[in-house]
Amino acid sequence: QLQLVESGGGLVQAGGSLRLSCAASGRTFSNYPMGWFRQAPGKEREFVATISWSGNSTYYSDSVKGRFTISRDNAKNTVDLQMNSLKPEDTAIYYCAARRGSMLSAHLQDYDDWGQGTQVTVSS
Repeated sequence: QLQLVESGGGLVQAGGSLRLSCAASGRTFSNYPMGWFRQAPGKEREFVATISWSGNSTYYSDSVKGRFTISRDNAKNTVDLQMNSLKPEDTAIYYCAARRGSMLSAHLQDYDDWGQGTQVTVSS
């Protein structure tokens, strides 16, 4: 099992940027595709982005494509989410997750280990 801890959330104005980071410990981090999900108040948790174990492949939800960038550093056991051009609708708790499989996935149920989340609030 991987232990995941997110950081970097906060309050930002619309159009601004934030960089989230997820630190992993436990099993071998570089074996796992990683993902970011988010959950807004009163809504279901939704997929944001995912990255392969090597970092060579990424996939984004349509709502963040072109604005967010996922990256990882296997030497540091971290996965980051750079968020630019933020909108009020990006307000949510953001979660880091690890998938014990080789393929990328946008499905919540395919992820096995989760962090506790970090709050992102975008003001208009």
